[in-house]
Amino acid sequence: MPATDANLSSLLATGKKHVTPALTRIHDHILVKGQGTKVWDEEGKEYIDFTAGIGVTNLGHSHPAVTAAVVNQAQQISHVQCSIAFNVPYLQLVEELLPLMPDPSLDCFYFWNSGSEAIEMVLKLVKRATGRPNVICMQGSYHGRTNGAAGLTKSKTVYTMGTGVTMPGVYATPFPYWHALGVSPDTPEEELVNMAKFQLELLVKTQVQPGDVAAIFCEPVIGEGGYVPAPSSWLMYLREFCDKHGILLVIDEVQSGFGRTGKMFNSEYTPGFRPDVMTFAKGLANGYPLSGVVSRREIMEKQEPGTIGGTYAGNAVSCAAAVAVAEVFRTQPILENVNARSKQLFDALHALQANPKTGSLIADVRGKGLMVAVEFRSRADSLTHKGVAEPSKIPENIGKRVQKICHDNGIFILTTSCFDTMRFIPPLVVTEEEMQKAIDVFSKAVEEVAREG
Repeated sequence: MPATDANLSSLLATGKKHVTPALTRIHDHILVKGQGTKVWDEEGKEYIDFTAGIGVTNLGHSHPAVTAAVVNQAQQISHVQCSIAFNVPYLQLVEELLPLMPDPSLDCFYFWNSGSEAIEMVLKLVKRATGRPNVICMQGSYHGRTNGAAGLTKSKTVYTMGTGVTMPGVYATPFPYWHALGVSPDTPEEELVNMAKFQLELLVKTQVQPGDVAAIFCEPVIGEGGYVPAPSSWLMYLREFCDKHGILLVIDEVQSGFGRTGKMFNSEYTPGFRPDVMTFAKGLANGYPLSGVVSRREIMEKQEPGTIGGTYAGNAVSCAAAVAVAEVFRTQPILENVNARSKQLFDALHALQANPKTGSLIADVRGKGLMVAVEFRSRADSLTHKGVAEPSKIPENIGKRVQKICHDNGIFILTTSCFDTMRFIPPLVVTEEEMQKAIDVFSKAVEEVAREG
């Protein structure tokens, strides 16, 4: 039934009454159209989307190549259950991904629907492959909200609030991030890494024997925990630590993969780095539900036939969308645009941080590519008050206030982390003009909060 103003109004009322209130929205309306970086709601209002569906529509909304691939595949066969037979786009996607892997040892794939499901599969894989019961994750990590994945998620307590024990045998160690280690934001990277190394070594001396650990899970850029890139020295240390103790190293590129940080996978920024297992999703199929797990075949063979599977796993239409995404990356200068727009954004944010009118609100500017964060100062954390004479004058809820002002001026942007952090995750096709508009709106929003106090 075609949408009309009348039934859209009725549908909105239905949503507000009957959709679970456990969901939250920054825009309490219906989005009826999306094209590139822009979306429109049922009232016809236009917004620049700097959320990209939380890092999903990397090529922008309704990309023509992806749309054509989806329509074509739906006309052929829409679904082939993975335990019954192969489907063509599934195998084409494997062929597209093989040369893109950050290490050639990653040569055996499994496709599922979401990042959380990919993590659930990996939890079974690493325990079966090693015969060990425990895993280690990073403080600040986000790996999903299903039971096992939530057990690995340490970015916010809201994800497991009131649910009791999620999964036993999970141990968290600090990520080399100044908040996680209780130090100043200007602490040198080398010192952060050394402190994080000490904490991991202490963990396996006091809480869990390394011989009982199946895997260490790490995001190369902490996502929901605040968009904190992992230093290359930390990733290489984890590789050495895992090799020493026979532990598998799982790298979660669900949010940082597929061009988001300026390379196809963030792991590529660390030459010679080799994950044992890697998960990916989000930008893989540009909005269609699809995730993946890749490892060495010798590890994948440790799982007996029938131990994994899923009704919708590796759906043919979603795989066709992902094949189209890979072709766009291969034939168009997407990564070049990411790096150009990244420089434009970082230059503007560093200028905002250096501005006497607004710099007192900003504790940190960080990220990689178009996975960028601004962390605001907080009254509750005295460590962020270096150089501020009167911390009590720091405004409260800076991020939420900036977010609302941006929304009211036509920009969708999200907060993240248990700390007061704003994240920038626009589609990777964002233009210079669109980026500048978002920068201008954001800068004025920060200036307004600083002025109002």
